[in-house]
Amino acid sequence: MRTHTGEKPYQCSQCDKAFSLNSNLVKHQKTHTGEKPYQCNQCDKAFSQNNSLKFHLMTHTGEKPYQCCQCNKAFSQKTHLVSHIKTHTGETPYQCSQCDKAFSLNSNLVKHQKTHTGEKQYQCFQCAKAFSQKINLIDHLRTHTGEKPYQCSQCNKAFALNSNLVRHLKTHTGE
Repeated sequence: MRTHTGEKPYQCSQCDKAFSLNSNLVKHQKTHTGEKPYQCNQCDKAFSQNNSLKFHLMTHTGEKPYQCCQCNKAFSQKTHLVSHIKTHTGETPYQCSQCDKAFSLNSNLVKHQKTHTGEKQYQCFQCAKAFSQKINLIDHLRTHTGEKPYQCSQCNKAFALNSNLVRHLKTHTGE
């Protein structure tokens, strides 16, 4: 019944979060204690909540039961599909408070906001170069490893960055 009234009597003693169900408070409190009793049997990852483990297991099975009806892209979680659909509708409910940019996904707004703060939390352990986004660090690390995971299906040429592969593919189509 509390879910309909908005009442949240179960307050976390560690932070300002409150919950309508005690069971949700108990789950949340594990984020503070670091307790992770749910272990993946296929890798070394552990989780504080059973649902998180279930979603993680889909990365091993490749299961993506939620499919976009407009572009057929599939997702392991329904919330990811709901967010993705906004990219088709043009809906951009996440507005930057420092400029006029707006985003369809909150995660993209969070990434964008780091351009205003200059925050660069992802640091290369080999050369100390820092990045505001994790994907940029991952791309950068390939300059050290020489890894080229993006391969042209037409000529087998390989690239460190997907954007370089996309540019290369245009040489085959004449664009």
